[in-house]
Amino acid sequence: MNDRIEKRIELKAPVLRVWHALTDHREFGAWFRVALSGPFEPGRESVGHITWPGYEHIVWRAVVQAMQPERLFSFTWHPYAIDPDTDYSAEPPTLVEFRLEPHGDGTVLTLVESGFASIPASRRAEAFRMNDDGWGIQMENIRQHLEGTAAAAGHGG
Repeated sequence: MNDRIEKRIELKAPVLRVWHALTDHREFGAWFRVALSGPFEPGRESVGHITWPGYEHIVWRAVVQAMQPERLFSFTWHPYAIDPDTDYSAEPPTLVEFRLEPHGDGTVLTLVESGFASIPASRRAEAFRMNDDGWGIQMENIRQHLEGTAAAAGHGG
């Protein structure tokens, strides 16, 4: 099994616009489908509730690692942590990185989630599979958010 997920998408939006969609907690919440309690801040935990129907019971938690304007936004989290009766805090988190590169009038957005080899074997394959599928959906969600088309069907991460 691979230790990392990588997705890449060309967006018809300038880097600054994509940066805001990633790092403004309200905008991030709109396309990612999570209601966050406050702004992203490096070194701080971000908490919210998933808003996708059927997943509202899931508390979304991530610790912001880096916010390098218009270049890199990253956080760590516990992948596919969907069982409200399980304490995932003892598990090592994975690292999610969004990298932005100008491309003509638009932006190439690259998502990498790494660290799956450290996830307990009992849930590693399922966490990888679900996040691999989820990130494909989320990349489409941000594209549709930025380009103003109808919302994508699905949930992610």
